[in-house]
Amino acid sequence: MTLLEVATEFGRLGGGIGAGLAAIGAGMGIGKLAASAAESMARQPQVKDDVRGIAILTAAFIEGVALFGEVICLLLAL
Repeated sequence: MTLLEVATEFGRLGGGIGAGLAAIGAGMGIGKLAASAAESMARQPQVKDDVRGIAILTAAFIEGVALFGEVICLLLAL
């Protein structure tokens, strides 16, 4: 195995690890978002519709960033 092949394999490994970290980060972010939204709805039930809309929009943004990160990592791994 040449040095170039070893470097390529390490690049693929790094891309896979980066994509996994992006997915874990998104999961943790959305989990914290959901916990905070549920807590705020429990404290003030009259604003639950506003909180729900903001939470859904924010979760979509988090997912978009995570997907972008995963795509970049997988493209760099090729």
